[in-house]
Amino acid sequence: MNIIDELEWRGAINQQTDEAGLKDYVESHSISLYCGVDPTGDSLHIGHLIPFIMLKRFQLQGHRPVILIGGATGSIGDPSGRSEERQLQSMEVVNENARKLTAQMEKLFLKDPNAQFRLVNNYVWTKDLSLLDFLRDYGKLFNINTMLAKDVVASRLEHGISFTEFTYQILQSMDFLHLYREEDVRLQIGGADQWGNITSGLDLIRKVEGPEAKAFGLTIPLMLKADGTKFGKTAGGAVWLDPEKTSPYEFYQFWVNQDDADVVKYLKYFTFLSKEEIAELAEKVATEPHKREAQKTLAKEMTLFVHGEEGLADALSITEALFSGDIKNLSAKQIEQGFNNMPGAQVPRETANLAVWLVDNGVESSRRQSREDIKNGAIYINGERVQDIDYEISPADAIEDKYIVVRRGKKKYFLMTFAD
Repeated sequence: MNIIDELEWRGAINQQTDEAGLKDYVESHSISLYCGVDPTGDSLHIGHLIPFIMLKRFQLQGHRPVILIGGATGSIGDPSGRSEERQLQSMEVVNENARKLTAQMEKLFLKDPNAQFRLVNNYVWTKDLSLLDFLRDYGKLFNINTMLAKDVVASRLEHGISFTEFTYQILQSMDFLHLYREEDVRLQIGGADQWGNITSGLDLIRKVEGPEAKAFGLTIPLMLKADGTKFGKTAGGAVWLDPEKTSPYEFYQFWVNQDDADVVKYLKYFTFLSKEEIAELAEKVATEPHKREAQKTLAKEMTLFVHGEEGLADALSITEALFSGDIKNLSAKQIEQGFNNMPGAQVPRETANLAVWLVDNGVESSRRQSREDIKNGAIYINGERVQDIDYEISPADAIEDKYIVVRRGKKKYFLMTFAD
């Protein structure tokens, strides 16, 4: 299947500058293509993944992807999709963010020595450019009227846009021209809000290299859930790729909890499963939705891709332990992942009567209720039922000398942490 046909089947194409021309070109050429990300934060989130996964799809069909980290553009600020000016970050912060994003990209896309991905940073070819050279060599080639007509600028005119952000599309256009010359890049991919920047780059290439220059642009659709709300957000905020911001367990749970109405679309967008495999899972959504096989497959595929085999194993172990209630074999690290958002308390490192201890640490409302729940078998310590009202709980009960997980009833969990 032609890569463009595959992307269309996956619903991953929003706009193309030359649909027929690009399709013909990739039929007969191994194309170099790129997508960029600005280091405005120290981690990517799942919304960033889609265009880079598209690069991976091209790579799997023998094409040559380039990932651009915007060390220069990130210091300016992309006005796309914003109603107000960005707060400029210091170059120290931008450079540190660029370092972290580079490490994430290497982990995701360069783990295979045969991956054929190239990683570049646009700070390299802009840092020594003087203001006069910028104005003479590039500024002269951009028409203000054309720039004002671009959606990314036009949408900001009512509230105002600084000259700094106004020049962003020139810098991104320079990137496309540089990569066209130095890396033989012929295609730029970006989100739907990048259309104006991409077409500006194509205009610059044709002005400099000639009207017959073969270069193309392609954008992906804005990702929305079936109910029309924005994809990729949870009650706790964005779903990050950094395991310190979103643990592998939380990452897995995000995917496994997707709605039946969305899961097939996400399988197409995010996974590398075949058309036949996805069709089989779509059938199971229709006929056996209670088994949630499509969601479990999506969660496994995405957690494996982002966090590797160890991260997936942790996520599955925690999920199974919470489902069964048998948590005694979890490690302290896994408990931190699975229970970090659950209620709990820091407890003193001492021995105490369990019935009193449960009240003192917010598990029970009164000693009478506490003793009653213990006698009735409603209290579990690290997955083990305790029915002795005289039981003495101590640091010896802690998992790895740090955590005690209390369960009251079927699903109410509390995480108790012994103070150091």
